[in-house]
Amino acid sequence: MANEDLSARIQDLEHSLESIEAVADLDKLRSEIAELEEQVAAPNLWDDQDNAQRVTSQLSAKQGEVDRMVGLRSRLDDVTVMLELAEEENDADARADVVRDLEKLGKDIEALEVRTLLSGDYDPRDALITIRAEAGGVDAADFAEMLMRMYLRWADRHGYPTEIYDTSYAEEAGLKSATFAVKAPFAYGTLSVEQGTHRLVRISPFDNQGRRQTSFAGVEVLPVTEEADHVDLPEADLRIDVFRSSGPGGQSVNTTDSAVRITHLPTGIVVSCQNEKSQLQNKAAALRVLQSRLLERARQEREQEMNALKGDGGNSWGAQMRSYVMNPYQMVKDLRTEHEVGNPEAVFDGEIDGFIDAGIRWRKTTETGS
Repeated sequence: MANEDLSARIQDLEHSLESIEAVADLDKLRSEIAELEEQVAAPNLWDDQDNAQRVTSQLSAKQGEVDRMVGLRSRLDDVTVMLELAEEENDADARADVVRDLEKLGKDIEALEVRTLLSGDYDPRDALITIRAEAGGVDAADFAEMLMRMYLRWADRHGYPTEIYDTSYAEEAGLKSATFAVKAPFAYGTLSVEQGTHRLVRISPFDNQGRRQTSFAGVEVLPVTEEADHVDLPEADLRIDVFRSSGPGGQSVNTTDSAVRITHLPTGIVVSCQNEKSQLQNKAAALRVLQSRLLERARQEREQEMNALKGDGGNSWGAQMRSYVMNPYQMVKDLRTEHEVGNPEAVFDGEIDGFIDAGIRWRKTTETGS
């Protein structure tokens, strides 16, 4: 690559980074960080643990955003100086370093640029994820558990806190369903592109004859409700049942009836929570899940007329969106974006940023019709 091309590449990255900084509004972010730091310094912060976790999580995430942008700006300045020195001294090795640094810098700026595409009303919120085993018997239940681990590993890689609300174990292996929250700014906007039906093809570890099995699991992603949402839940509309929590294989893990199941009578929506220690905590968590489902239902009703005109872009619950193939070849492929990788093990270990970024870009394209 000629020096002129390298200079042009640096200019392109400069424009991209300026656009990101403008959208992110660094001054506003720093002001919000200062306010959160004051709250964290309050001596009574941990009197309300839920609020304390929310505040510290927001502070960590916002500080992380600023650090990423400042770090990218510093790296771009450094590589500009390196190119100037390489040209002055005609240093081929230094120039090769510039090429390598620019390639990595370009990928990192592109990844951050995806965040600027998240502009939906609920995009900045925490995400509530439910995974359900679908067709495929015990393999589907095992697949559901693999997907849950995948998302929890992804969150862990990014330093995002998670909270598991409910796990319903299958009899032989895996999960019938599970519900958990990912607590980070823009978690919903980021993970909402993961909604749909996921498909696994592999030699079944549960088949004595070693046959290839296709199984399915559904992923539902909802925004976590906030106080300002005003989701109305009259007691007369709720049926609340308590039962004993259980672990894998149906073994009891709790000797009291602390698990809670709530049925919303007008809609028939049923939610449950059994992972907290007390019945009161489980009820509160189940109500949060129910509120999120009702919020999403209301949003869908508001968009019904628009979707009838333009279609839903294939982003609805139940739409098959990704295949994980482990036999006869190794590949994970998104059926909407065509993004694919040849290492399913890495994907199941949480390396899904490429799929998420491609999904966000694809969604933006379908929304604008371009």
